[in-house]
Amino acid sequence: MPTVKDVIVRKPSDAEAETCKAWPIWKCQTSAFDWEYTEKETCLLIEGKVTVTDKDGKDSVTFGPGDFVIFPQDLECTWNVHEAVTKHYNFG
Repeated sequence: MPTVKDVIVRKPSDAEAETCKAWPIWKCQTSAFDWEYTEKETCLLIEGKVTVTDKDGKDSVTFGPGDFVIFPQDLECTWNVHEAVTKHYNFG
């Protein structure tokens, strides 16, 4: 079972950033919610700040504007949206 330690957070290459612009946009206000990834998600944060924590609360990862994030399939976590989020996303 993957953990948040398996989440990849980095700056995208210019080509990756350009590709992301064609992806759908998702928005979320400040909130906290549980989430399970049934498939891999890749996203590019346009704005906002998020901390994603493992279900057991032991480990977390934080990301914000300009971060390219890859979530593994089967990750079970809690999203804590500190600042309203806008992101491009792609599943699969």
